Amino acid sequence: MAAERTFAMLKPGVLSRRVVGEIISKIERKGFKIIGLKMMNVTIELAERQYAEHKGKSFYLDLLEYIVSGPVVVMVLEADQAIKLFRLLCGFTSPEQALPGTIRGDYAMHTSINIIHASDSKESAVREIDLFFRPEELIDWEDGNQKWI
Repeated sequence: MAAERTFAMLKPGVLSRRVVGEIISKIERKGFKIIGLKMMNVTIELAERQYAEHKGKSFYLDLLEYIVSGPVVVMVLEADQAIKLFRLLCGFTSPEQALPGTIRGDYAMHTSINIIHASDSKESAVREIDLFFRPEELIDWEDGNQKWI
C-alpha cells in the first residue's frame, strides 16, 4: 500500500507545558515517518486560512486567538492510511471522551484548547501541507525498517 501524507499541528499549549518531545515520540513509536517538521508563529492571516471552514461558528474567534497566542510545531507525517491512523492516535476532540493512550486523552484538558490538530481528509491534508510547507521543506527519506512496522 502506498504511503499517505497527513498534516499535524501541536498547538501553543503543548509548548508551554513542555511535552513536545513526548508527543513526537508517541507519533514516531506508532510508526509514522516525519518528513517535515518546524516550529513557527502562526499569523492571523494564516490562521484564518487554516480554519476558514469554521468561520461563523461560535468557537471560531477563540480558536484563532489561541492559535496565534504562541509558537506551534507543524509536521507532515507519512504512513499507510496516515490520515485515519493519526486521527485515531489523536483521540476524540473532547478530552472528556478521548481515551487514555491517545494524545488528547493523555495531554488535553479542555475542548477548545485540545492541543493538537490533525487533517480530517486527503483534501484537507493537501491544503494544510501546502499552507505550512514549501515542497523543498519536505524530506523523503528511506527507512529500512518501515516495511516491518
